[in-house]
This record gives sequence, C-alpha cells and structure tokens, in this order.
Amino acid sequence: MGGTTSCCVSGSPKPSRNTHSRLESYQQESDLSREDTGGTLQHISDRENVDELNLEPNPSDHPRASTIFLSKSQNDVRDKRRSLFISDLAVSRRKYSSCSTIFLDDNTVSQPNLKYTVKCVALAIYYHIKNRDTDRGMLLDIFDEKLHPLSKSEVPLDYDKRPPEQRQIYRFIRTLFSAAQLTSECAIVTLVYLERLLTYAEIDIRPGNWKRIVLGAILLASKVWDDQAVWNVDYCQILKDMTVEDMNELERHFLELLQFNINVPSSVYAKYYFDLRSLSETNSLSFPLEPLSRDKALKLEAISRLCDDKYKDVRKAARKRSASVDNLCGTGWVPAILS
Repeated sequence: MGGTTSCCVSGSPKPSRNTHSRLESYQQESDLSREDTGGTLQHISDRENVDELNLEPNPSDHPRASTIFLSKSQNDVRDKRRSLFISDLAVSRRKYSSCSTIFLDDNTVSQPNLKYTVKCVALAIYYHIKNRDTDRGMLLDIFDEKLHPLSKSEVPLDYDKRPPEQRQIYRFIRTLFSAAQLTSECAIVTLVYLERLLTYAEIDIRPGNWKRIVLGAILLASKVWDDQAVWNVDYCQILKDMTVEDMNELERHFLELLQFNINVPSSVYAKYYFDLRSLSETNSLSFPLEPLSRDKALKLEAISRLCDDKYKDVRKAARKRSASVDNLCGTGWVPAILS
C-alpha cells in the first residue's frame, strides 16, 4: 500500500516499522504526483457533485423538470381562479360522473384530440410571449419577421412590441396543421422543440419572431414524427409568399440551434401532454366530455383485451422462470446406497 518506499528499505530481514517516516514518504509521493499532473485530478465524487450543481435539468430533455410554459402561466392562475369564484357559469357547466352515467373526453396520451391540443399549444405559446424575460431580448436575424417576412404585406413599425392574441396564434397553427394534415402528436412535439430552442439558444419568443419560430418547430416536428413528412415546397404552397430557400435556411438554423438534438423521449412527451391538460384546466379550456356509450365501452374493452393479449407471453415467460426455481427447490425420493 505504501508504494516503492515501503518495501526493501534496509537489508535486515526484520526492518523496524516506523509509521511516521512511511507516512511522510507517501505524502511526498502524492504531492509530487499532483504536481506532475498539474493539480487537476479530483475525486470522482467531487466531480459528480460539481456537475450536478452546475447543470440545470432542461425540461425538453429531462422528464422530471417542470415545463417552462406551465411555470409562466402560473402568474395568471390567481386571476383565473378569482374569476371562477365570481361567476358560477364554469361550475354549472361542469359534468360529473355518476353511478348510471360516466363522462369521458376523447383525449388520451396516445391519441390526443387535435383541436383542443392545438388550442392548448397556442395558449402555451401565448404565455411564453406574454410573460417573457425582457432582459434576454436578443432577436436572431433568421427569426426576425421584418428581415424575413412571411407575407408581402408591409410589416408595421411596432411589430416587435404588440403581443399577439391567443386567437391569432391558434389561427396560424391551425392553418398549417389543417393544410399539411398534421397529427395532434406533432403539436406536442412542436412545443417540445420550441422550448428546447429557447433554452439552448438562450432567446425568448417575442411578438417579432414567434411566427418563424413556430414555423421552424412545426417543420422539424412533422419530419421527425410523421412517416410521410411534408416537404418544404409543400409549406410554400401554404405560405405562398415564402421561398423554398428561405424555408430551407430556417430549418437549417433551427437544427443548428438545437445542436441537432431532435430526440423526444416518451417520458418527456407524456410530461408535456399532462402539463397541457393542467394548463387547459386552469384556463377553463376543458376537453369536451361525452357520456360513455355502449359502442365506446366495447371499443375500450377491445383495446384493453388487445393489450392483455400482447403482454400475455411476457407473463408466461415470467411464470416459467419461477416454476423452474420451484422445481429446483422441490423435494424428491432418492434411493439410498448401503455399503
């Protein structure tokens, strides 16, 4: 344990044990080794603790980090709750399940409702713009609507100061989704890419860049999620005043700012889905409830039976493994050999 200084110190077969000298020699060797390496070596536990303290979890990458849009919407939650207490209209319209009738919404994590998912995504973008950080006001040229307009109409002088309404954002996203025939899952992935861009590039979505940022996120989400992706030239048919070169440049810059990280884990996707549901509930944007009919009940039963058959083989394999262990531990009669 002491290295070269602890063995063969003297020629006698029984050397005297001087612990003080051994410690001093070991300390000198350790000091020399640190000087040789430049003093950059640290214990692995120290390095791990420093990394955990310095690195903040990104909500678009880490499933446990809270989403940015939900934290930004908390500023207006109190006002929404006060309005609910003042007017009893929202309370009277709510439907509750009973023993005879069960109310369900047509919205699941695997098949979200397209209309209301797009509404929730538009609401999340609205809170991003409304409660943005004014200190981080960098506006990249590729997202500037004055330098790269989406239409030939004249851009107003105060284009970067007038925040858009929620209906305007929803109308813009709905036009792209309906024309390109995109799915509701693509809307959730669009929001993931948007928040990943804001955290990676350290920018804010503002009234002067929100359209091009949303367009770039939809471009990537449609190509990553859908098997038959929409080409950029097809988007030029929707936005007729844009060129294919501008669309390609927007997509290339968006990818570079994302550091080509387009992976969306299932846990992150589920977190964004349930946070969008929470956002809809706090803003009285509830999904439509319908009574559980016989056809829908049979369909749910068929889906559950399909999942049960899918994992039946897995359970059988687990039972076989447990049965083999029981057979090994079982008792049996063995004939004795007498000598």
